[in-house]
Amino acid sequence: MDVSVTMWVTTILVLVALIAVDFFVGARKPHEVSLREAAVWSAIWIALAGLFACFLWWHSGSAPAGQFLAGWVTEKSLSVDNLFVFVLVMAKFAVPRVLQQRVLMIGVLIALVLRAGFIAAGAAVIASFSWIFFLFGAFLIWTAWKLIKEARAGEQDGAYEESRLLRAVERRFPTADGYRGTRLTVVEGGRRLVTPMLLVILAIGSTDVLFAMDSIPAIFGLTQDAYIVLTANAFALMGLRQLYFLIGGLLDRLVHLSYGLSVILGFIGVKLLLHALHEAGVHGAPEIGTPLSLAVVVGVLAVTTVTSLLSSRRSARAGEAKELSRAGER
Repeated sequence: MDVSVTMWVTTILVLVALIAVDFFVGARKPHEVSLREAAVWSAIWIALAGLFACFLWWHSGSAPAGQFLAGWVTEKSLSVDNLFVFVLVMAKFAVPRVLQQRVLMIGVLIALVLRAGFIAAGAAVIASFSWIFFLFGAFLIWTAWKLIKEARAGEQDGAYEESRLLRAVERRFPTADGYRGTRLTVVEGGRRLVTPMLLVILAIGSTDVLFAMDSIPAIFGLTQDAYIVLTANAFALMGLRQLYFLIGGLLDRLVHLSYGLSVILGFIGVKLLLHALHEAGVHGAPEIGTPLSLAVVVGVLAVTTVTSLLSSRRSARAGEAKELSRAGER
């Protein structure tokens, strides 16, 4: 896709403007986000992503639009996995519900900046070393296998472990004994203290860096166009805050999500390996097109969601039956 400097600058300015509107309209004043508000803003971000796909179709044809949609859906599905950890982080730091949206807003902004750097580095490496596709593909297949092992072991319900960065900040800077609204630091008793608000924002941001290690190679497996990779990441992440409040109560019911994500990552890993073989001169190696990739991602997510909800419903009914049986014995 041919993207001019003007188009790059315009796109970045539009994204910044959208983020500013989101902040000043939805997150400037700390408040507890209602289900209705989360649903409305989630619908807005989904609609904006759809409009951008239409723009790409008009500007460059169906191929870039399809690649954007495939990348956006993949990043959106992988970001749902982030929400499990975000719930643990919020519980770990006992974040008041009225402050949670501000934490997520700043955390998402940090993630966008860091991912932009990762995407630029990834694009530069891909342009110089085509063999990197072998490494990306193998890494995604290994990550898929690791996800399956963790899901079978039930490790998704474990406690949140602080990163080295966070532990270093806590050791070096004294911490206030509680939240001070949205303030990140305060001066008390003649000392500068960091608040738990700063710590939880660092936790959210550093956590997303770890998730980017598999999501960035995954989207490069769908398209090598840095413009599409960046915009797909941006639109997926900018709706993450609202998604947290919209489906937060349903996360524990998505019991098969890790299996679905592992299938998606494994599929993209195979796609990358086939592409790497083709780049290496093995012309008999098949190439997996964007329509098939999009169909697989959407299909796996649909099946995973349905089976998860059915399994959760059966488990809930079994639990109710046990409770009734125990009550009858008493």
